[in-house]
Amino acid sequence: MAFFVAILIVSNVASSAKIVDLGFAVFGVRLAFDGGTLVFPLSYVFGDILTEVYGFRASRRVIWTGFAALAFSSLLFLFLRVLPPEAGWEGYAGSAAYEAILGGMSGGGMALASMAAYWAGEFSNSMVLSRMKVIMQGRFLWVRTIGSTLVGELLDSLVFVSIACLTGVFSWLSFISLAFTNYLFKCAVEILMTPVTYLAVIGLKKAEGADVYDAGISFNPFKRTAAP
Repeated sequence: MAFFVAILIVSNVASSAKIVDLGFAVFGVRLAFDGGTLVFPLSYVFGDILTEVYGFRASRRVIWTGFAALAFSSLLFLFLRVLPPEAGWEGYAGSAAYEAILGGMSGGGMALASMAAYWAGEFSNSMVLSRMKVIMQGRFLWVRTIGSTLVGELLDSLVFVSIACLTGVFSWLSFISLAFTNYLFKCAVEILMTPVTYLAVIGLKKAEGADVYDAGISFNPFKRTAAP
């Protein structure tokens, strides 16, 4: 949970800080992405491990904890934003620099886009993985982790870039490039991390003696599910 929350916070700051352009295109789409794309996919790896080992009930609790941490960080940056600046800091850095780099995290479009996309993507990823585990009777972990990521990251990327463009954080001219690159990169990271996911899942199941199957539970994110 600690690493999961840390990744969320760092990725959102990185998303506000810089947009990267790799300088080439795939299928005619320029590969440009926000900085958070470099680390955010790891949250899905952690989400897959949590859901696979401990089930949707535990994953739900971690997802809501992450959501609360995102909200807290946005409020903190907003509070810093409205506090009066010190003269020396204003001279070498300044409010304009703060607005340019952390303005998106201090309320408004970036914060809304991040929290909405995270909520939609993480819960859909956990739900799909949980259902596939029951249907496949615990087999083909790689199919389940990749399949759930394809769904979760698609929602995450579309929601994030759409809200960010609607609120003026990004330009609509970069919508296709950002959405496509975000989705492609995040899914690629999940696929490359599959061996690590396998090792973590096997190790945790052995150490914890846990392997939860979510048969017959409610997947309502707002409803507390009964313990298995």
